[in-house]
Amino acid sequence: MQEIKIPELAESITEGTIAEWLVKKGDKVEKGDPVVELETDKVNVEVNAEFSGVITEIISEEGDDVTVGDTIAKLDENGEAGSNSDESEPKEEPKQEEKQEDDKKKASETETSKGAETKSESNGEVIASPAARKRARELNIDLSSVQSRDPLGRVRTEDVEAQAQANKQPAEKKQEKKDAPKSEKTEFDKPVERVKMTRRRQTIAKNLVEVQHNTAMLTTFNEVDMTAVMELRKQRKDKFLDKNGVKLGFMSFFTKAVVGALKEFPLLNAEIQGNELVIKKFYDIGIAVSTDDGLVVPVVRDADRKDFAGIEQDINDLGIKARDNKLTLKDLQGGSFTITNGGTFGSMMSTPILNAPQVGILGMHNIVKRAMVMPDDSIEVRPMMYLALSYDHRIVDGKEAVQFLVRIKQMLEDPYDLLLEG
Repeated sequence: MQEIKIPELAESITEGTIAEWLVKKGDKVEKGDPVVELETDKVNVEVNAEFSGVITEIISEEGDDVTVGDTIAKLDENGEAGSNSDESEPKEEPKQEEKQEDDKKKASETETSKGAETKSESNGEVIASPAARKRARELNIDLSSVQSRDPLGRVRTEDVEAQAQANKQPAEKKQEKKDAPKSEKTEFDKPVERVKMTRRRQTIAKNLVEVQHNTAMLTTFNEVDMTAVMELRKQRKDKFLDKNGVKLGFMSFFTKAVVGALKEFPLLNAEIQGNELVIKKFYDIGIAVSTDDGLVVPVVRDADRKDFAGIEQDINDLGIKARDNKLTLKDLQGGSFTITNGGTFGSMMSTPILNAPQVGILGMHNIVKRAMVMPDDSIEVRPMMYLALSYDHRIVDGKEAVQFLVRIKQMLEDPYDLLLEG
């Protein structure tokens, strides 16, 4: 008998929650097969079987919290699929022989009935067709619990299927009851619901509080006229799509502008380690993505070496993986600066919280047409966006932060050089 344990996942991950069992008791698995999906504070990961055999016991249920090294199931290397039943199962007979046997049963109904009763009373064996026994093994059904509709009391395949359906309904109701929010009332007799936070949401909450406690976070604002970016995008988007197979969006412009500004103000591409500053000479830009389970920040690697198409392709691929819950730990680790776009949800202005240990994060917001006074004192309606830069004041002074944001504004308002460089 072998134990299936939670393996070492990553240096920073020591615990998780059972999200979904991919096998059930009685299933045969091969070495390397995924058996369970584990939800961690960063991504969902699959735990694979280290041995071939049959699952004989599932110890941790879906929703249970587990830590590295915990035994969550047991596996019999010498077992056979469906062997959890106490019965000795004969091999399935040919259909013709089964038909002949049925004919004999019908011809001697009274004798068979008496024989069945006597046999059942003497040793408790269940009378069932080979096909029914095989199906019971596949569905992990105890034949003694199956209600037969045959007048002779013989269990058939359809009886096993009916019992499996009957077993499934209470299990579904039990799971629904387990997952359902708990309804209760306050001391003022007002209704509320109590819902357990997912592990990822708990970690997000913990990290955000730690950032505010452990950094001197400050936010500075500016606004950018998006006229030039929108016009350039309008001119190039069809040709860009035909050539690269991906749409030209706003994020590649902002990513290019951020990389350019980071090169001029390197302290915003640094972090504190003890009493030292680690100034990074690479530009791995995190792009915040909202999912049903919370915000994740996959990383576009070496953004300074990629053209617009490469950045857009990476952002598109990472966004799909995030929504499909397919991000790996590597996708999320090692970013040097983060961009978050609240404008997709209609945000006008916000103060984004740092993604530790990074010391800078740029917040984008929605584009709104506003009356603007131009250099010649004329008034024009322009598409404007507020930008917010949150930074760690322990490293970055206000002057550098303001200049960094102004530089981004300048590059976005004259984006042709960005496009030529990319």
